[in-house]
Amino acid sequence: MWLILAIIAMLCWSGSDFFSKLGSRPEDKYSHWKMVIAVGIVMGIHAFYEIATGTPITFQDILYYLPASAMYILSMIFGYVSLRYIELSVSSPICNSSGAIAAILCFLVLGQTVDSLSTVGIVIVSLGVLFLGIAEYTEDDNAKAQRQLKANRKYTKSVLAILLPVLYCLIDALGTFFDAVILEEGNTFMTSVFHYLEEDTANVAYELTFLFMAVVAFIWVFIIKKQKLTALKFKEEGPKALGAICETAGQFAYIFALSANAVGAAPIICAYCVVSSVWSTIFLKERLSWKHYVSLIAVFGGIIVMGIAEGLAEL
Repeated sequence: MWLILAIIAMLCWSGSDFFSKLGSRPEDKYSHWKMVIAVGIVMGIHAFYEIATGTPITFQDILYYLPASAMYILSMIFGYVSLRYIELSVSSPICNSSGAIAAILCFLVLGQTVDSLSTVGIVIVSLGVLFLGIAEYTEDDNAKAQRQLKANRKYTKSVLAILLPVLYCLIDALGTFFDAVILEEGNTFMTSVFHYLEEDTANVAYELTFLFMAVVAFIWVFIIKKQKLTALKFKEEGPKALGAICETAGQFAYIFALSANAVGAAPIICAYCVVSSVWSTIFLKERLSWKHYVSLIAVFGGIIVMGIAEGLAEL
């Protein structure tokens, strides 16, 4: 069963990447906020279902988990903005490299040990992301335009295009760090600063916080900025709803897959950015240079190595 759940998580999260990309139109400066609204609504529905079926939650729990929730939500907002400026094939691997930063934070702040396999993965991921950024920014404009001829969208070279997924990576790593603090029972750093939460309660707290953020985004877009609800079209906004469903379903499958068999599930789920790149190649017609692909292979390999190391650590 764990294998099915791991594959579901991998496919759902890659689907979330793909549909979020489809819903992030470059000409719509509010598309990322609309994506937040969609994800918040779906997560809110799932949270209320979990509460109705017995998951305990209090307002205090939501506050305790707020540091992690805030980092995850903020990183996702940056991720949704980045999809307007850069190929999904480049953005997704950078975003998914946050595990390397999180491991370094846990080592430096919490004193957790980093095994040799994780260290290898961290180094490979870091070098891959570095060279990916160099390949993206130093590419000749004519060469970039030439390889984008068949793509559904065209992108221009900019610092912002690389900076946004990097910000996602760094902020998401902070969220993972707070998770390690809040969800690890007996952590001495946690007992002096945070309150321990069970994973199912923390997940509901996160989803309810996302629902609150969706309400804030709705007020900002449709009340303060006076965007017309009647202007929303299913063809343009439908992918956002599908992305939100995939994001929530992937998160649900992820929790149970890792609890059942972390060794086998972790590397499979970590490979979702590989599948995202496959979808973008097939359906979005994205094409990259050989330098991009070499860097991506390094990032993919490093992420999978870290996933294997994480799984072995759970033994």
